[in-house]
Amino acid sequence: MPRPTPDAPHDARPTLEAVAARAGVSRATASRVVNGGAGVRQPLVEQVRKAVEELGYIPNHAARTLVTRRNGAVAVIIDEPEVRIFSDPFFSQHIRGISRELNLYDSQLVLLLVEGSGDFDRVTRYLAGGHVDGVLAFSLHTDDELPAVIRRFRVPTVYGGRPGRPDTASELAVPYVDCDNRGGAREAVRHLVSLGRRHIAHIAGPRDQTSALDRIDGYFDVLPDGDPALVADGDFTAEGGARAMAGLLERRPDLDAVFAANDLMASGALRVLREHGRRVPQDVALVGFDDMDSVAEATDPSLTTVRQDVVGMGRLMVRILMERLNDATAEPSSVITPTELIHRASA
Repeated sequence: MPRPTPDAPHDARPTLEAVAARAGVSRATASRVVNGGAGVRQPLVEQVRKAVEELGYIPNHAARTLVTRRNGAVAVIIDEPEVRIFSDPFFSQHIRGISRELNLYDSQLVLLLVEGSGDFDRVTRYLAGGHVDGVLAFSLHTDDELPAVIRRFRVPTVYGGRPGRPDTASELAVPYVDCDNRGGAREAVRHLVSLGRRHIAHIAGPRDQTSALDRIDGYFDVLPDGDPALVADGDFTAEGGARAMAGLLERRPDLDAVFAANDLMASGALRVLREHGRRVPQDVALVGFDDMDSVAEATDPSLTTVRQDVVGMGRLMVRILMERLNDATAEPSSVITPTELIHRASA
């Protein structure tokens, strides 16, 4: 039996000309519809879309880029070590929200990880190449080079988390999405005070990140005369929380409550408290921050914590970026989302 020729109908890939013919429109009209161009009447749009579906036509990415001047891709840049990104549920939740929303805009997520200053050359080359329409960047540190790189190439950007202290110019130039870190911390500490706790410690996050600084400020808003010996620095990891808790118990064995700046550090603190024979919440009440289900509901006892809508914040970052891409003259607008104290068994 003869082998089918390459141009046999069942082997041929549908062409734009075939779509146009099936829809009864010109090739130019079909191109504008499938590649995202404007200026086509809705009845013709529907005809072309129907033809695309019937024929199984796959639009040419290069052609779409020429018509829309878009790459259909957004870079998500995270300035943290790879091991932390894939072990901390905060990042997976954030990326989940971003990915879900980008799908609605038919845009691809390009994940760029920055583990050290050497990675900035790679990121700089990638952004300079014009491969993405915009950037979503989070977990920034105060000494980050990333904001300067973004400004240099004028890439539309939305930050996850406030990129600087309130008096910094970077905050005014680029929109961001953050939760009410300071207000959530105040609510956590007020709850511990309401339980009659008198020696309330705080395990803080890295002080080169605004979220950690805001949560420290919230702690001292409620306890303005708090003992500095009751504050210990952590690194937003369970191991960092454990080390901080051990130091706190050595300095202030009389402590009767702990507010940890995230759930992972709270889980590490809980382990050390148990090792030292401290019952939670009877001897020491414990509150975290984030409300990561995989952590807060898995601890024993379950963790009272401050909830922030991490998935929703990721989706909101995408919406703000898309608004900027659709209207370059739009004024940047930042959003602070509310937090909520979730009562469980640890406090």
